[in-house]
Amino acid sequence: MATQKAKSGKHLLSAVAEVCLGLPETEEILSHGSPNFRIVKGKIFAMLTINHHGDGRVALWLASKSATQDLLIRAEPKHFFVPPYMGPRGWLGVRLDKGLSWRRIAALVQDAYRVVATARLVSKLGKPVAIEPPRIGLTLAELDPMHAPRAVLLEKALDDICLQFPQANKGTQFGFPVWRAGKKTFVQFYHDKGRYLASFWVGRDRQPMMTLDPRFHVPAYAGHNGWIALTLPAGKFNAREIHALAESSYRHFALRKMLVELDHSMP
Repeated sequence: MATQKAKSGKHLLSAVAEVCLGLPETEEILSHGSPNFRIVKGKIFAMLTINHHGDGRVALWLASKSATQDLLIRAEPKHFFVPPYMGPRGWLGVRLDKGLSWRRIAALVQDAYRVVATARLVSKLGKPVAIEPPRIGLTLAELDPMHAPRAVLLEKALDDICLQFPQANKGTQFGFPVWRAGKKTFVQFYHDKGRYLASFWVGRDRQPMMTLDPRFHVPAYAGHNGWIALTLPAGKFNAREIHALAESSYRHFALRKMLVELDHSMP
């Protein structure tokens, strides 16, 4: 394969795709909201992660071998790390936001490809793609919609509502904010398919009626347990509606003593 040169000024996501899809017989798939790159109908060799579970990193997870993983992390911990889940299998985490050369990133991607590709495919490899760095000045807010100004405002509004309940506290789950009644989550806030959503427990009996309103849908994974997801508006935040949903969900999960305290605090 001839050496290629990408145009400068590309977005990070386009740059990563160009490096990975420039390899023989590769394709991009979406898994858990993140781009993954694999041999066509074969094994994954690269995953792009942005602030994975709140880790603050912009990174590629690459197929690797344990010896290579250990050597690079020891030598350059600024640029390399052990990724969760895949790390015990030898995979390597590569920071894209710490100034690592894109020529080197392309070479590392080729190394990852070699780990999973057949000898036939490896024989087709040429030199690593020569790519100019993607446009500078990318912020986490540009890459992760949960850090965008709109998300910050929505999260603050949910804080104001959810943290007023007795013994309510805030945490994270899968990198997204959640609010808990004691140890049990009663409100979730997340981004999916271009939308900001808040989800609440309402009970399975209420779901069919609520989904007649197009703002609501039964979410994947938690929906069968009685949860509902509400698409939050781009404009004015309906605090009264959110409060009612949050309180109902809180009451389902809260301990009796917490409910007593809540009822005593109400006018």
